Amino acid sequence: MSKFFYKGRIEKKPKYQSFGYNTKRAAKPGSEDLPLTLTVQTEERKAELEAIALASELFVSITVDADQPEEITELETLLAKPQTTVFDKTPNRNDPCSCGSEKKYKKCCGK
Repeated sequence: MSKFFYKGRIEKKPKYQSFGYNTKRAAKPGSEDLPLTLTVQTEERKAELEAIALASELFVSITVDADQPEEITELETLLAKPQTTVFDKTPNRNDPCSCGSEKKYKKCCGK
């Protein structure tokens, strides 16, 4: 049947799993249940990363291995959260102009 001539829902409403939402998430990364696994080369770097994780209230398990390359991408992704962008409000027509001319915006910079 065509969607245009049938009144009502033809297809069933899809479940959240079909869209890729993880509805049965067991633990959040960086929590006590699922600590971040990091690999560093020196003890000094381990102490530095533990201080960063403590300040961010994250749980980490760090292994020191001089032969392996440093692997801290899990920590970096949790620390680099996107910031909300805030835009300045544009003045209305009858508001005073922001350039300081003491005229209305519509007669000064709003032309």
